[in-house]
Amino acid sequence: MRKTRIVEMELRHHALQAFEITDADAKVMAVQALGSLRGTLPVDCEQSFAGPKTPGRPLLPALVEPKDVPRRSPFTAEGHAALVHSIAHIEFNAINLALDAIWRFANMPDTYYRDWLQVALEESQHFQALQSHLQSCGYSYGSFPAHDGLWTMCDNTRRDVVARMALVPRTLEARGLDATPLIQAKLRKVGSPNSLEASRILDTILSEEIGHVAIGNRWFHWLCQRDGIEPAAFYARAALLYAAPRPKPPFNLVARKQAGFTDAELQFMQSSATAQV
Repeated sequence: MRKTRIVEMELRHHALQAFEITDADAKVMAVQALGSLRGTLPVDCEQSFAGPKTPGRPLLPALVEPKDVPRRSPFTAEGHAALVHSIAHIEFNAINLALDAIWRFANMPDTYYRDWLQVALEESQHFQALQSHLQSCGYSYGSFPAHDGLWTMCDNTRRDVVARMALVPRTLEARGLDATPLIQAKLRKVGSPNSLEASRILDTILSEEIGHVAIGNRWFHWLCQRDGIEPAAFYARAALLYAAPRPKPPFNLVARKQAGFTDAELQFMQSSATAQV
């Protein structure tokens, strides 16, 4: 990578520093401090950084394949905590995903980096709310095994910003728009004070995740236009190349449309899902 002098108090440099922090609470504090300076910190768009392959993160009991994450009933106290922990793990990964999008990819517009800092800030707030809820239940982040699916795709696309925008926010994170209402329905069915409080936290997360997916959509299409790429054809190739998971119904069509998916994209997604049945 081309290396140049690091500018003091520069946004992308500080995003890399936050990315490398292993302690979850310290990472949250660093991101929130950086987020408070989102509109004032200078951005060196041309700088290339030699960062680590994986983010700093606390040690978990185990990182397993998604299919090997133990299933627990949300009707039990431990099962509720495990469910909330799985969401907290996604949000913690999402902090690192946003930070990685900032420091790793050079030669993007200034607003690209500030957009992803806003995402990192909101993801840190989501994680903080879930961590606080876990602690009120007698647990904390790291109490349960988790999987590494989100980070695997991030690593796979580390050399291709177009593929990153296509397959992380528009594919993996967009799955959360579909899954969150289903999780909330389960929590409301349980009906306990803890379950209803978790559902309220998810209200905020869902609302803000629509904006995060919209940012991914916007920059994917911007990159396609800049590079003369046909979006649908590129997406199909990238999804195949990187073995991206196929969207599965039921789809939250209202949220996806708010996040910038076109009617044609939604119709294709629905027809493809039907053809798989």
